[in-house]
Amino acid sequence: MFVDIATIHLKAGDGGNGAVSFHREKYVAAGGPDGGDGGRGGNIVFKADDNLSTLADFRYKRKYCAENGQNGGTSRRTGKSAQDLVISVPRGTLIKDKESGKIIADISDDTPTVVARGGNGGWGNWHFATSTRQIPRFAKSGMAGQSLDVTLELKLLADVGLIGFPNVGKSTLVSVVSEAKPKIANYHFTTLTPVLGVVRMGEGTSFVMADIPGLIEGAGEGLGLGHEFLRHVDRCRLLLHVVDVSGSEGRDPIDDFNKINHELSVFSEELSTRKQIVVGNKCDLLEEEEVDAIAKKFESMGYAFFPVMAAIAEGTDALINYVAAELAKLPPIVRYEPEFIVPEPEVVTNKRSFKLRVENSVYIIEDAEWLLKILETVDPEDYESLQYFQRVLHESGIIKALEKQGVQDGDIVRVYDIEFEYVS
Repeated sequence: MFVDIATIHLKAGDGGNGAVSFHREKYVAAGGPDGGDGGRGGNIVFKADDNLSTLADFRYKRKYCAENGQNGGTSRRTGKSAQDLVISVPRGTLIKDKESGKIIADISDDTPTVVARGGNGGWGNWHFATSTRQIPRFAKSGMAGQSLDVTLELKLLADVGLIGFPNVGKSTLVSVVSEAKPKIANYHFTTLTPVLGVVRMGEGTSFVMADIPGLIEGAGEGLGLGHEFLRHVDRCRLLLHVVDVSGSEGRDPIDDFNKINHELSVFSEELSTRKQIVVGNKCDLLEEEEVDAIAKKFESMGYAFFPVMAAIAEGTDALINYVAAELAKLPPIVRYEPEFIVPEPEVVTNKRSFKLRVENSVYIIEDAEWLLKILETVDPEDYESLQYFQRVLHESGIIKALEKQGVQDGDIVRVYDIEFEYVS
């Protein structure tokens, strides 16, 4: 099954927490704090794999999570950073933010691309030692890794795209001019997936041709298979518009040509202006004068016309030589620039969002995972550690929100399963 679009969830690894520990050694009375820093969480990296041709694997696995960094240790030992999670996709895959639809990355070359970054590790307690705070009993939590839903969209990388109605000979043409061996039969929709073929012009010279299936009248609105595959024409530098000049199925080649171009314009106005060369196939079923008349009609419309008999490779050499010459004049295959930057983990964490509600005189703070992580590093028996926690509550706006709700000294504040009395 050919799959060219998929939606998945990415979660980069969280950074490890900093450690709270103190140096212990014989004959050393006050070794001081020596809690190590947490390790960095794993990134999520995408890379192109030419052995893949569809996004089918992403239909069955929808969630990809990188490992978290390890927590810091004693003696200022930094926790181990997590390995990156590398995801392979077909070359030409666009990665888009699901919510906005904006492009995050275009996986078209061999450079691995980091899409979601892991969180940095938290500081150990030795970072917080000062001349007045010599035994800090708290450390910093690791930063959260980036988390987002993305849409993967495959747009084939091909120099030349073959377009036209079903059964006009596109698959036959690509099979005789390239190394591709598509299934060929005399019925509509023989080709159910795009077929890529490399056309070799000589040593060191070649270009990629794609047979784009499923184009019929109404394809721009999603009829037939066209809506699925029109996106693959988008990167093509040049279009070969194949028509059946014989009208063997009772259709007029000029009318077919106009209908397909209408579908291109419905899908993308820019695509309808892409340079086209008209290929008149099945010329052996017409008299030479009739073929010449059709050629003049297309040429009067401003298109180069090449009569061929694809089944026996008649006329294909002249066509391919002309295509190669035209490609030399055109810019390279389009590469999409990023439109969306995934917020850094620090930005996400510093927002410190939360919800506050009052239930039976208890002030409940919810949706604040970041605060729960900080609580895990706080020692309730240590005054300086509690001061640090109180400073976090002020800086995050929680104290202000509690006061706005009318909290009084001695009232109970609950953060998940942890409760404490409010003290102004």
